[in-house]
Amino acid sequence: MKKTYYAILFLVINFGGLALGGWFMDGGPTSEWYSNLNKAPWTPPGWVFGAAWTFIMICFSWYLAELFANRASKFLWWLYALQVVLNVSWNWIFFNQHQVTYALLAIALLTLVIFYYFITFRNDRLKYAKYLLLPYLIWLCIATSLNGYVVFNN
Repeated sequence: MKKTYYAILFLVINFGGLALGGWFMDGGPTSEWYSNLNKAPWTPPGWVFGAAWTFIMICFSWYLAELFANRASKFLWWLYALQVVLNVSWNWIFFNQHQVTYALLAIALLTLVIFYYFITFRNDRLKYAKYLLLPYLIWLCIATSLNGYVVFNN
């Protein structure tokens, strides 16, 4: 019952964060500013972003339900809040404010937070659940490289 509660809670918060981040994008990938950027040759088509984030947030919510059902603490809530803020703020910093260097810093910090989850919380009950973080980590590495390309090639 506890895991179900946490799963629903994190699905609502995580998809709410995606919606809020989308609202902060100021046109996002369809904006004139983004269209005119020198983007990395490995930039995926726009639809991939939505599909990837949907899958990532389902896996991440499941992971968080496992984690919080086993060891909820103030520290974990703060860590999770930091992750949400970094994830949502990246959209605003990159797409709305066009501050690509600060966006790179935000996404690098977000990657470190998710990597921290992966290496820190891996006791017997969570040793397999941590692999639910792999799609998030892989996508963050790709997204960081895309953001980095924009910083260093524009």
